[in-house]
Amino acid sequence: MHQLFEEFITNANIGVLLLVVAISIAVLGVSADVLVDNAVKISIKTGLPKIIVGATIVSIGTTFPEAVVSVMAAMGGQPDFALGNAVGSIICDTGLILGIACLMSPLKLDMALVNRQGWVQFGTAVLLVALCLPYGQFDELFTQKAFLSQWSGILLVILLGVYLVWSVRSARLGTPDCEIDATADDATAGISMWRCLGILTVACAFVILSSIGLIESTKVLALRAGVSNAVIAATVVALGTSLPELVTAVTAVRKGHGELAIGNVIGADILNVLFVAGLAAAVTPDGLFADRIFFRLQFPAMLFILFCFRIGIQTSSNGYLGRRTGFLLLGTYIIYISITITNL
Repeated sequence: MHQLFEEFITNANIGVLLLVVAISIAVLGVSADVLVDNAVKISIKTGLPKIIVGATIVSIGTTFPEAVVSVMAAMGGQPDFALGNAVGSIICDTGLILGIACLMSPLKLDMALVNRQGWVQFGTAVLLVALCLPYGQFDELFTQKAFLSQWSGILLVILLGVYLVWSVRSARLGTPDCEIDATADDATAGISMWRCLGILTVACAFVILSSIGLIESTKVLALRAGVSNAVIAATVVALGTSLPELVTAVTAVRKGHGELAIGNVIGADILNVLFVAGLAAAVTPDGLFADRIFFRLQFPAMLFILFCFRIGIQTSSNGYLGRRTGFLLLGTYIIYISITITNL
């Protein structure tokens, strides 16, 4: 089915592509509203903080486009596409999406939870770079292709399971990030947990399907312009596959659930390493390769933008992630995109 749609988009004219974009945007907006509403209901019913619901349940749903694109690319003989998509999505999620969210409105922080999840976020990114290093050939670091072996991918997938179990258990032992008022509790009365999960799953599916339309259209346009696979994956496709996170974050902030937006971005970054890159490498016997530019640009940019987020957390005032952090993250992302474009 995906292949048929891809062939249709490849042969489509500009008018059809614009129609796909318009329909996809409309579906994305409605689906994101439903997704956020039901994620909040699940938070209320389970007693889990919104940031944990965002970092686990919602993130698994919104990172499915990255996982699908990366696994299919790896199995289709484009390993550079798979690794580039995961790294580019982390840069986009943290810089563009979280930056926009902070600029929209200061985001409430539970320092204990954000710190704990934030260090895991940064640690998984460092682990990905460490696994890709050309050990024994450091003198050729900037001339070697990045490589993630199949065994490294299997390790990352195992760590994914550990992370999900740890996140839920540690959150249950802690204090919820916010008080649940009686009005919110009444709003979920008579609604079963399974119904909330079912609606959220359907909403995620529509978000993913509409995102695929945008992804494929953008990829075709970029390929026709002669842009390399690695660069497309790290910029265009990464932005496209990050649309679920973007729409979810904007919708969450607009509805006053900033914690859900932060959790979704942190969780998506972690899952981009453990789930997206890990699964793509695990199903590919020869592992994943990426362009030589990764050690000069993509990996340093990913670590730097995550470091900027850490700075934002540590310097936050009054328990909120403010617009100053938003400017820092968005500005860093714009600089990264500018450098990437000049290297085309």
